[in-house]
Amino acid sequence: MSGLPADDRPFDLSPVTTADLPPTPIRDRNIAASAWDEAPAELLSLGADLGIDADRIAYKRRIGNWLLWRAGPTRGPARWMALDSNDLTRQCTFFIDGNKNNIGIGPSGISHTRFRMWKEDLLERCEP
Repeated sequence: MSGLPADDRPFDLSPVTTADLPPTPIRDRNIAASAWDEAPAELLSLGADLGIDADRIAYKRRIGNWLLWRAGPTRGPARWMALDSNDLTRQCTFFIDGNKNNIGIGPSGISHTRFRMWKEDLLERCEP
């Protein structure tokens, strides 16, 4: 079974802990940020300026110790947040506007305009 397209997956509001967040994408549903028991306020308000509430912010995957969440559709406008699972105050965001005017700061402090480079920055700065 291949699963549903990312933007068509229903949101699961069942409570989850950090340990419950899987390392790879879930193909049949989205875990909502509002369901995560440790969700910081910054994550819960990630999509506020896009009109997206915490019940529609989706957990996507882990990259090392980083937890990736997205508010908005795959192609944008959308805001991504990576949270360090070892220190939830360590956060990085990336904005996709849908017109290729993308921007985000990685954990290195470097500004990125390509989402892939932002994710590579996360991977390079994983902690054991």
